[in-house]
Amino acid sequence: MPNDVQMNDAGAEKQDDWVKITSSDGYSFLVKRSVAMISGTLKNMLSEDSSFREAIANTCPISERAAVVEKVCEFMSFKAYYEGPGSKEGVDVNEFTERIPPEVALELYVTLLSLRMWSE
Repeated sequence: MPNDVQMNDAGAEKQDDWVKITSSDGYSFLVKRSVAMISGTLKNMLSEDSSFREAIANTCPISERAAVVEKVCEFMSFKAYYEGPGSKEGVDVNEFTERIPPEVALELYVTLLSLRMWSE
């Protein structure tokens, strides 16, 4: 029947919801939960098994200014896209690195390290 309601389990719904990431100067950025889970730190903060305030409120503060947090969100999106399923032939890393202003580069690098963006 065309009017049937599709029932989704809660786990599938949680994967597609949005997470708010806030900067120290008050700006907010919305990213898909699956993108935020790229970060080991954010993944722990948003874990459903925890009782962290971030998991309950679906909001993760990052103690950096908005210009850095914006690039963190871009990096997570870039990484999620290019590490996801499907062929991404001809991936040009310069596509992302060219968009990083020099005055943000060091802060971005330190922030990405603290958010555990790389697997060891």
